[in-house]
Amino acid sequence: MKVGIDLIHFATADYYLGLDTFAAEKHIDVEKFTIGIGQERMSIAPPDEDVVSLAAKAAAPLLEQINANEISAVLFATETGVDQSKSAGVFLHGLLGLSNRCRVIEFKHACYAGAAALQMATTMVRANPKEKILVIAADIAKYDIDTSGEATQGCGAVAMLITESPRIIEIEPGSGFYTDDVMDFWRPNHRTTALVDGKYSTKVYLNSLKHAWEHFTEQTGRTFNDIDYFCYHIPFTKMAEKAHKTLVKKVGAKLTQAQFDAQTLPSQLYNRIVGNSYSASLFVGFISLLDNSLQNLEGKRISFFSYGSGCVAEFFTGIMQPGYQKVLMTADHRKQIDQRQPLSYQAYLDFYHKTDCTLENVVFPLNNKGPYRLAGIEDHKRYYEKTNH
Repeated sequence: MKVGIDLIHFATADYYLGLDTFAAEKHIDVEKFTIGIGQERMSIAPPDEDVVSLAAKAAAPLLEQINANEISAVLFATETGVDQSKSAGVFLHGLLGLSNRCRVIEFKHACYAGAAALQMATTMVRANPKEKILVIAADIAKYDIDTSGEATQGCGAVAMLITESPRIIEIEPGSGFYTDDVMDFWRPNHRTTALVDGKYSTKVYLNSLKHAWEHFTEQTGRTFNDIDYFCYHIPFTKMAEKAHKTLVKKVGAKLTQAQFDAQTLPSQLYNRIVGNSYSASLFVGFISLLDNSLQNLEGKRISFFSYGSGCVAEFFTGIMQPGYQKVLMTADHRKQIDQRQPLSYQAYLDFYHKTDCTLENVVFPLNNKGPYRLAGIEDHKRYYEKTNH
């Protein structure tokens, strides 16, 4: 039985900060960002946008194509949780009006959680083919002002429907994984922004890739040459290039620059202009490959490398299905990205500092242009609303 991704759609915020604007404000050569880390823009969430409203925007187009009452579980991956007890997925469940006969669970381990939720969903469907599972990976990457991480912010949510006989990609059984207790990126409970040791995190990421790859080959018997396209977790676009160079060197592959680029570049295009979306970024990369590849991907094997700081990593693969092009939502992805409104640096700061969800009571002004938004907090209870957009 084939199990995998039947539908996939992503959403991002309605605003962005250009790295050219950012560089001018900081009096830094813009090429440090456009070439050094491979980023051009970062999506910025307004105060009335959080992972729940982003997730709803990502999931709604999927639900319009199926009987939403058949969703049997929502697996919500995020490290931008909105409550220490209640899962973000239950807020989403209510906002989308899903059936009460549905389980909801929140997954957390840094940027790895999305892959963990996807693997859990495929296992659940293999155990019971009647299951139709909505997997969400959604995050808002936020760092302190004037830190090295500030230029690598962004946000996004990816919604995936996991079923038997999937129309887009079958996720193949067997994967390689690796865990090590390290402190390269973390966010203590009292903080709303993450802390990161950037150079150390890059080193741990690449080391985890080598270990996960070794385990993957031991578990599956597949080789580098069995894979046509490579999708990596992308905290910043240059990281995917570093990762692929590391893997190519490890396996001793001989690639021309054109072959190297063909295997990875189409999956990097959206991340370059959306920025980091933590648990969602690997799947934003996959969508970027689907939307931007000039080749017919039918029958091609795609690899996924997920890395979550702290750290947990996993390497797995999937096979593209015949006719996958018929269910892609490419036009909507491009429309969302193209219609984002640029922010001045001061406007970005205004959004940044007004996103204070520690208040007992607050009503957020309408800035979110999407179909759902965080309207406010009353007695520490978040409440959301549908908009007319």
